[in-house]
Amino acid sequence: MSRPLLIAPSILAADFAKLGDEVRAIDEAGCDWIHVDVMDGHFVPNISFGPAVMQSVRGYSKKIFDTHLMISPCDPYLEAFAKAGSDIITIHVESGAHVHRSLQAIRALGKKAGVTLNPGTSVSTLENVIDLVDLILVMSVNPGFGGQSFIPSQLDKISAVRALVAGRPIDIEVDGGVTADNAGAIAKAGANVLVAGSAVFKGGKYKENIAAIRNAAAQARGEIA
Repeated sequence: MSRPLLIAPSILAADFAKLGDEVRAIDEAGCDWIHVDVMDGHFVPNISFGPAVMQSVRGYSKKIFDTHLMISPCDPYLEAFAKAGSDIITIHVESGAHVHRSLQAIRALGKKAGVTLNPGTSVSTLENVIDLVDLILVMSVNPGFGGQSFIPSQLDKISAVRALVAGRPIDIEVDGGVTADNAGAIAKAGANVLVAGSAVFKGGKYKENIAAIRNAAAQARGEIA
């Protein structure tokens, strides 16, 4: 059975001056998850949110908070992000030498565990940790900045991840350059969770933008005509 189609707007593209209101707005506009991109200025060339900011906006939505840690090392911060309200915590296979242990730690905190790959990283790096994850995130841009264009070669990687998952109850998520124009191809390749930042927040038309992405993906999945 295919996993449900989910749209997860990235609040990296929100107006930081009114972040709580932006979280409430995308919730009311029909998103499924709230995607939180955490950057440390070390693992990636930018700085975004810490646990305190996330905790401050957690009360604006009861939806799933999908926390993507683009940080290294990640282990010292797992408990803080769990306590701040994360429902899913995703770490990079490239972020340290002990990814297996980090995923175990996330599970021990009572949270769902995710693992992610940069565009240049092979799917084979997932083979020995796949039984510890609830989600696999394929980065379709090089992480660090919002507003980048989708890297087409990542469609093949999504398909390879789908083959590796082989029916396990694991969500396949894609983050980077997702729009209504490419959502169909991304869903057809095998992704069921689509992260979109600029494409959701542009023009303030959150409901229309989310619906456009959802409809394109649902059509490719054969769920609507």
